[in-house]
Amino acid sequence: MNYVVSLVPNRSILMIKSHILHLFILIVQSSCSLFAVQNPPPPNILFIAVDDLNDWISPLGGHPQTLTPNFQRLASQSVLFTNAHCPAPACGPSRAAILSGIAPHLSGLYENQQPLRELQPEVTLMPRHFSNHGYHAAGSGKILHYVIDPQSWDDYFPAKEKDNPFPFTLYPKKRPVSLPRGGLWQYLETDWGPLDATDEEFGGDYSVSQWVSKQLANPPTDKPFFLACGLYRPHEPWFVPAKYFEPFPLDQVQLPPGYRPNDLDDLPPAGRALARNRYFPHIQWHGQWRAGVQGYLASIHFADAMLGNVLDALEKSPRRDNTIVVLWSDHGWHLGEKEHWQKFTGWRACSRVPLMIMVPKNNPGICDQPVSTLDLFKTLISLTGIPERDNLSGHDLTPLLKNPTADWPHLALTQLRGPKDFALSGKQFRYIHYANGDEELYNIVADPHEWSNLAPDPAHKETLSFFRSKAPNNAIPHKRPQQLTKLKKAPQVVLTTEGDPPPSLPGSGKVPFQIKNQSDSHLQLIWIDKQGNHKTFRQIAKASTHTIPTHVGHTWLLKTKSGTTLGHLIIPKNGARLHIE
Repeated sequence: MNYVVSLVPNRSILMIKSHILHLFILIVQSSCSLFAVQNPPPPNILFIAVDDLNDWISPLGGHPQTLTPNFQRLASQSVLFTNAHCPAPACGPSRAAILSGIAPHLSGLYENQQPLRELQPEVTLMPRHFSNHGYHAAGSGKILHYVIDPQSWDDYFPAKEKDNPFPFTLYPKKRPVSLPRGGLWQYLETDWGPLDATDEEFGGDYSVSQWVSKQLANPPTDKPFFLACGLYRPHEPWFVPAKYFEPFPLDQVQLPPGYRPNDLDDLPPAGRALARNRYFPHIQWHGQWRAGVQGYLASIHFADAMLGNVLDALEKSPRRDNTIVVLWSDHGWHLGEKEHWQKFTGWRACSRVPLMIMVPKNNPGICDQPVSTLDLFKTLISLTGIPERDNLSGHDLTPLLKNPTADWPHLALTQLRGPKDFALSGKQFRYIHYANGDEELYNIVADPHEWSNLAPDPAHKETLSFFRSKAPNNAIPHKRPQQLTKLKKAPQVVLTTEGDPPPSLPGSGKVPFQIKNQSDSHLQLIWIDKQGNHKTFRQIAKASTHTIPTHVGHTWLLKTKSGTTLGHLIIPKNGARLHIE
């Protein structure tokens, strides 16, 4: 039998092969689509810092008159941590710890006067770590303490090269407005009042919110962003546009709910010494307590509106559905609680801070476990999947984001003025230890304002023993920076207003030069080089203090922001301290 072999496939075979090929393509496309769903682009991060904000926001209920709809708006979409605490009760060490991921007792950075880069010259801060791993790191406003740290950012507003995080902010021409100065001890910014100005005319945080909003509307690159927004209010001075004062008529303002007469009676000597500082009696003496509370409420209301600008922009952003939002404060603030005004204490009024984390497609909730803002570095690494950085303190909060009621074996540590001054926060109790051995213990569930010190009560012996066993180990001693040690010998100087500034002499020894600007204007610091050329060195913001290294014989010129010359000085043998009012 002969077989005929056809070299040309018939029509049916061609159709079958075509269907098979089409099916294969569909399977491949489906697999690719599935892979895309399983591997979404890295999430963006909106990192919002609010300065000096205690629990006086509606989600935390710290004051009954507060008006904070935008804080409430974000909290309703987030996991709200109601028992969150700061790493330190001061701007510098708290922000340094959060951004570096290193606890104060392990870095040795305990106080505002300690420059971060002097104690941690090589540390990689959070924005740089994210930038090193594919993110565009940009920021605006106050994130670190009065510096930008240009090396840590890809972009910043104002310009990072100036290392001044503050855009123009409107202040009264003549100050103080509300509270007479009690002496050089009194921080000039302890002042408040309404301004006849729009948000745009005020500038400051409004300018920050607008710049951040533009970044959200039009991300500058295809990279995921790490975008930081630093709101300065409610940091002093409490000057904001008048409309933010209007909801709080002075005669209706309620004093702090946490205030109690004779609250210091059961404190040990170290606690009493820390409590009643000079500010509070000065404010009371001049009848300004209620007005101060009004100014703080108005400033929070203003900060809430600026937060609203940013949240509105996020809602319209093309990356809205893939952006993690974190909101935190560096520490709280006393307005008379424990007879104290300002910060720097271990009590809850100062250590407890707002903390909200919104993760796309994650269920909102409320968590009362003790956590720290020091935990943010590890948490954001976990949420984004970027490589870990070595030697991070803190704990990953991801389990609590998934289940806010999950078991949590950790305490929250707040380091005070040195290695042996600290507070530990648990779910039910808080413990404060002072360097001299004095102790305080509070049941924060039954006594949220910490009115009753339980440390002397024998019934709480075991609880005290537990907290003592959790004291931080291997704490680094408090090291005064070299600049500050030398400053003790540096004389107070005045500017020379006659004649032209001479060229700098060849440097004969490195010494500190400290400028304390308590005037109503930003200042320009200009170095005169050896050839007599004027070189702008730095802007000295209002209500700030800068200590810079210089040399004996160097010449410095100081001008106002508008260019008016204030005078010059030649650095003497032991350095110089210059106080501008």
